[in-house]
This record gives sequence, C-alpha cells and structure tokens, in this order.
Amino acid sequence: MRALHIPAAGEKPQLGEIPVPAVTDGTVLIRVRAAGLNPMDNAIGTEFLARMMPHEYPVVLGRDAAGVVEAVGAGVTHVRPGDEVFGHILRTPPIHAGTLAEFALLPAASVVLKPAGLSFVQAAALPLAAAAASAAVDAVDPQPGQTVLVSGASGGVGSFAVQFLAARGVTVVATGADTARLSDLGATTVLDRAAGPIADQVLAAYPDGVDALVNLFGRTDADVPLAAVRRGGVVATLALAPGPDTDGLTVHKIMTDARGDITGPIAARAAAGELAIAVESVVPLDQATDALAAIAAGRAKGKTVVTLDS
Repeated sequence: MRALHIPAAGEKPQLGEIPVPAVTDGTVLIRVRAAGLNPMDNAIGTEFLARMMPHEYPVVLGRDAAGVVEAVGAGVTHVRPGDEVFGHILRTPPIHAGTLAEFALLPAASVVLKPAGLSFVQAAALPLAAAAASAAVDAVDPQPGQTVLVSGASGGVGSFAVQFLAARGVTVVATGADTARLSDLGATTVLDRAAGPIADQVLAAYPDGVDALVNLFGRTDADVPLAAVRRGGVVATLALAPGPDTDGLTVHKIMTDARGDITGPIAARAAAGELAIAVESVVPLDQATDALAAIAAGRAKGKTVVTLDS
C-alpha cells in the first residue's frame, strides 16, 4: 500500500509502498478514504518524541481517519466489514501505525460508525481536535455568563473549543487573524496578535480579566497571555507552556486520546447541524508533506484533510 512513512530512525518522511498491516485482536483495518492532519503528526518523527516513546519502523504518519472497514480482529463486534467508520490511532507505544496510507489499523476502542450526515472528509477532521477541545473545555468548567479566552483559536482544536464554549453560554474571546470565521463559530471578540500583546488587548476590553484560558499556543511562558486571567482563574493548556506553578491560577495540562465514547456523541452533534467542522483545505496524499509543513509554520486555519482514492 502507499503510505507517508518514516523508513528508519533519523530519516525524512517519504511516500512509498509498505505492507498492508495485519489485523490483530481488538483492531479494525479500514480502507482509508480521508485522513485528518494534526500538529502531532509533525512530532512523530522527531528525536524528542522518539526519546519519550519507542518507535517501530517504518512509522506511518497520521492519527485520524475515516473510511470503510476491510476486516476486524477477534473481539470486535460493534463494526463489521463494509461499514463506514472513523477513528483515531491512540497514543500507546510503540509508535508505528498511521492513517496517511491506503489502509490503516485502528484500535477498536477508537472506531465509531460514521453518521450518514457527515462526509468522509468531515469525519476524518473530527477525532483528535474535537476530543482535545472537549477535554480542555471540561477542565476549565466554565459557567454561563463567564468569559473565556481561547489563545490560538484558528486551528482545528480552537475551532471546536470556541463552539463548545459558546454552547455553554460563555462569552468567548478568541485569538486569530480570521475574524469572520471565528465570529461565525461563536466568538464574541476576536483579537489578532499582530495588533499587540494579547493580554493587553484582553484587559482593554475586559478590565477585570477573563475567568479562564484555553491555551493552544506557546512554547514558553512568555507566549501565554496569563496576565489576562483574573486571580483564581483556570488555565487548560495543550501547548508546552505554561508550567504548572503559576501563581494564583489553576493549570491543567491536557493529554487526551480520541476514544469512540468521546468522538461518537460529538459526531452526532455535527451531523445534526449543531457543530461546524472547520475544514480549511483538502489535499491528495502526495501533497500531505506540504500540508504538514504549513501546519508546522502556523499557517493553517481550521483543519486540513488528506483524501485517498476509494
């Protein structure tokens, strides 16, 4: 099968032929129709992640996918060959399987029947971004009438987080250059980093500060607008920063896997028209490397999805 993979440690990803993975107990083999890209895909082949988790080469890139069930392993009863499904490769060692391939082997716990109201592209864009956004919003536990800042709202996770917060009756302040799109998703105020420090812009509009921060941007504490959060407020971060010892604030580091019990209900809401799945671009497999580079450079807004021939 064709797959975007890393042949060996230290090598660059390449598009080429590798064997179709074999079904094992508790897994589902799907013929991939679409695969969603995530920032994590750029980290898969890095030395940093290789030190944290063992890698088994060749390593196929990609974590999210939608497609048609080809075969199921022993113990899998909720889906069967021919079903249209979507799912995610959970973060369990070793790093090996991926979805940027003609076939992908997914853990059954992450595989869900695709609602008829969603396309393969929409379903592939959903798992990790939606699950991460849901976990972050649950961590800050906002109450109706509160104000929450989403820093780095333009990407896939931010697009879902803005909608989840707005649905809870929260005033959403989002950062991003795509004002119209974020406003349509439910943001009350959209701030652009190009206009100056985000914390200063927030405090100019909300002098008492925001009640919580969903942080999706930043490698150092200086990147994170903590000064915009009132004392006693809550921070949920998916980025490397801030650190856990933030004076006067409660900080939650979010690590999530897109299990089916999380993504299934979200997909049902999207199919019912209650949530928008913000797909920015759709590219073929031979353009996946360029699309990942755009994500790494921070140029992506919404989700990028790779399509494969049926």
